[in-house]
Amino acid sequence: MTHIDAGAELDPVHPVPIPATRRSEGLSAAEVAERVARGEVNDVPVRSSRSVGEIVRANVFTRFNAIIGVLWLIMLIVAPFQDSLFGYVIIANTGIGIIQEWRAKKTLDSLAVIGEAKPTVRRDGIAAEVSTSEIVLGDLIEIGPGDKVVVDGTCAEADGLEIDESLLTGEADPVVKQAGDPVMSGSFVVAGSGAFTATKVGREAYAAQLAEEASRFTLVHSELRSGISTILKYVTWMMIPTAIGLVISQLVVKQHGFKDSVARTVGGIVPMVPEGLVLLTSVAFAIGVIRLGRKQCLVQELPAIEGLARIDTVCLDKTGTLTEGGMDVTELRPLGGSDESYLRKVLGALGESDPRPNASLQAIISAYPDSEEWRCTQSLPFSSARKYSGAGFSEGNGESSTWLLGAPDVLLPADDAALAETERLNEAGLRVLLLARTTKDLDDPGVAEAARPAALVVLEQRLRPDAADTLRYFADQDVKAKVISGDNAVSVGAVAGKLGLTGEVVDARRLPDEREEMAKSLEKGTVFGRVTPQQKRDMVAALQSRGHTVAMTGDGVNDVLALKDADIGVSMGSGSEATRAVAQIVLLNNSFSTLPSVVGEGRRVIGNITRVATLFLVKTVYSVLLAILVVCWQVEYPFLPRHLTLLSTLTIGVPAFFLALAPNKERAQPHFVRRVMRYSIPGGVVAGVATFVTYLIARHYYTGEGSLDAETSAATLTLFLISMWVLAIIARPYTWWRICLVAAMGGAFVLVLVVPKLQHFFALKLVGATMPWIAVLISVVAAAVLELLWRWVDRRVPA
Repeated sequence: MTHIDAGAELDPVHPVPIPATRRSEGLSAAEVAERVARGEVNDVPVRSSRSVGEIVRANVFTRFNAIIGVLWLIMLIVAPFQDSLFGYVIIANTGIGIIQEWRAKKTLDSLAVIGEAKPTVRRDGIAAEVSTSEIVLGDLIEIGPGDKVVVDGTCAEADGLEIDESLLTGEADPVVKQAGDPVMSGSFVVAGSGAFTATKVGREAYAAQLAEEASRFTLVHSELRSGISTILKYVTWMMIPTAIGLVISQLVVKQHGFKDSVARTVGGIVPMVPEGLVLLTSVAFAIGVIRLGRKQCLVQELPAIEGLARIDTVCLDKTGTLTEGGMDVTELRPLGGSDESYLRKVLGALGESDPRPNASLQAIISAYPDSEEWRCTQSLPFSSARKYSGAGFSEGNGESSTWLLGAPDVLLPADDAALAETERLNEAGLRVLLLARTTKDLDDPGVAEAARPAALVVLEQRLRPDAADTLRYFADQDVKAKVISGDNAVSVGAVAGKLGLTGEVVDARRLPDEREEMAKSLEKGTVFGRVTPQQKRDMVAALQSRGHTVAMTGDGVNDVLALKDADIGVSMGSGSEATRAVAQIVLLNNSFSTLPSVVGEGRRVIGNITRVATLFLVKTVYSVLLAILVVCWQVEYPFLPRHLTLLSTLTIGVPAFFLALAPNKERAQPHFVRRVMRYSIPGGVVAGVATFVTYLIARHYYTGEGSLDAETSAATLTLFLISMWVLAIIARPYTWWRICLVAAMGGAFVLVLVVPKLQHFFALKLVGATMPWIAVLISVVAAAVLELLWRWVDRRVPA
């Protein structure tokens, strides 16, 4: 078939393209080299992660590292080596954080390269894909449905070209472009094809920063991280007056050795700092990125891992999500006595008329070969808003005809007999297109009204083999699935039924426009057909207005607006460039079954960090309380830094690292700060009071030289046993490795108590039998109080 190319000129009076005398060949190789030499290159640095320098700075230069660093330098000067161990722990923690984030960066960068779309540039008359960074000023860039405009330019060729600029201007309606019209970077093609000449590249382009931000690795806008920041802010304000009081108490009021006073003061301040909490959160997120990266899942915004775990509604686009991209023609049903052999020629010519066929047209191209005698004189590309495409032909015998191919329920009147047959086929899960002949020109607004049905084209969609299991997973997790599609509602409902998804099937054309009413309809329905791109966006907003956390999956350009507005946007790797740019999560292997893994990673991060935060903040609460009690009673602080380094390592540091990275399938719960503090405050108060009671009893029990060391050892035993009980509660429900972890930490402390060298190193030696047993008894009572308190909190204090 002779096809008039996209470079054809249009007669201003007639819609029929006139063949161009000269199709633009784009820049020559010499012109490209000249522009590169002048620096006129699209050199916007698009990166998916922070630089190594930024990662190091973010992990090293923190508020708490500064506090700990100053205290560490003081201890290196005035105290033995073992009292400055806490500083080396910070170095190790910071090193682990840097290494894990660097690994996450490498994973993200490699996946971003895989997922990067390459625009088609015409040079020396040859179209070839190049990297976005290789585009130069003056390049001729070809675009079609789903392509994103990567630099600013002027339209040079247009064949029914419609561009959506909503991401830039907020205007929802696509803009029809003609030769000479400006095109802006950040917009995307929704229908037709064409080419534009790059007029602004690099940082001069309108949306250069938009593209850079879209794929940047971020650690913000997360309930988990904002909650931790809130907690740390309050901790800092608590620390300042308490630390000042402790300094005065230990250095001025108590008249003993200066160095010992300094050591005990630092010993009181250091444990107030929950230094490992931020680190472990970053590490947990980073490891989540690495794990998902191995499954070909690109996380473009880090909190998306957490966000997907919090969703309660997932909106699924049928095409490309529940079904595979490919389709097969199963039947051609002529209507009104039409000649089947003639219709085959029409379908072959229609397939050849579209330079960028969608899945349906691709199936028709495979089934019906092109007829060489037919010549395309005009074409109307498929649009999601219109629901049909069309083309005009000059047939081999001199006749001319104009045809439409699209949705039967859009092209036919409601009482047409063919719709009943269409309905029956849709109920069987088949997709049906109507081939209709029209007497009007394609640019006539009433072209569809003049259509006469000629045949039904029956297509079968290929279901994704993993879709049923994934839908079942979401159902088990109380996540409601809503199938939203531009296809016929009955057909979509049949496909959903094959995958085990049941519920009310709704034709979106009957949905109310008012948001509240639409939300009510969405609550009742499960499958929605004939949904327009704008409706998809409105449906997401309506669900969010009811307090739902919504994820949206899609791969087509008609999904972009909804993906951008959803709490979490998930795109397929094979989807359009525009969808990949706005989605937070890109499934590069196009496997819908990867989503449960993302949910699982999010739940692991949320559940485990909640556990770990409780451990850290119990320590902060009892440290602040002990410091206040010491100031009020005017006594020596009971611990040296080495004692609390030992306790922190065995009851928090080591176990927290394992617990933060462990599998966790608990459902994500909101109100992170409240959930953590309702356990941390009673736990810290019980630990602090019990330890101080032991310390005061020991002060009356022991007298003479070495009494302070004996008092410290008794207080340390009490604090360790209570902290171990807190760990034992946090580690529930028990698994074999969690029991082993708790037992190992207890065994390590026993080892310190029984090995003479370790006793000396940590200045821990239990004197006599009475006081240690009193310490154990107080710990048992405190543990019982802790159990009762936490159970009462569970019942009475809402999360």
